[in-house]
Amino acid sequence: MGAWCGTHLRIVATPPQKKEAPKSRKTASSKAATRQSAPTPIDDGYDRARLKLIPCSDDFYRSVIEMLPFSTDDRFDLLDLGAGSGLLSAMIANEFPNAHLTLFDLTPEMLMIARQRLKPLGKRVRFVTALAEGGPSKTYDAVVSSLAIYHLPDSGKRHLFADIFKYLSPGGMFINADQVAGETQALNQRLRQIWMKHVRESKIAERDLQSAIERMDRDLPATVGQQLAWLRETGFVEVSCTYRNLIFAVLCGKKPASASAPA
Repeated sequence: MGAWCGTHLRIVATPPQKKEAPKSRKTASSKAATRQSAPTPIDDGYDRARLKLIPCSDDFYRSVIEMLPFSTDDRFDLLDLGAGSGLLSAMIANEFPNAHLTLFDLTPEMLMIARQRLKPLGKRVRFVTALAEGGPSKTYDAVVSSLAIYHLPDSGKRHLFADIFKYLSPGGMFINADQVAGETQALNQRLRQIWMKHVRESKIAERDLQSAIERMDRDLPATVGQQLAWLRETGFVEVSCTYRNLIFAVLCGKKPASASAPA
């Protein structure tokens, strides 16, 4: 669950973290264990309470991974936009051990959690932030995002889709797991009511639910139909909604193999 400021992207690396003081020397066996370690997908201290707000979280995130057009052993470069605590990136890293991941988020607190979680990946992962508008210095085989883009107004979403198109290599895939609006006001209200019922059944603290509801009142989700249309207008093909559960959906599109970036 990331944050955004502005609607155009230019990706630059964040400053490296300060080196920790030297620790006691590890044995050969402990070094091997460190090399073989993997990031923990769920962080007890941060994610479990928040995942209660996504009753369908297992299927929701699994749908993103299933739509990545790679074999388990493939090496590819992936950009996670609004990466937040690194939850989705950790899941992808575990599924694809040769993937190289770039995490983009503007919230330092989130990136601190992500850095700690993904520390076992070493050079397979890097963390970036946004500056002024500009073209990409590199492209990616896939771009993913989870619960971030819905914060933008509709015009911002459309601009961002165009920027994502530029950041994709020809044939690359964009997958967005996001909060969406109902197609009518009445349907939207009904979907939220059902969502609240399911969340309460998860035994979430009422204060956490009320805080989430207050945030949602400021959110700007678009309908599935609107976003699919914007993706097609941008130039994406094979555009589809591959998963939906109440106010959550997974949308995807592919950059044509012969495509050039839109102006």
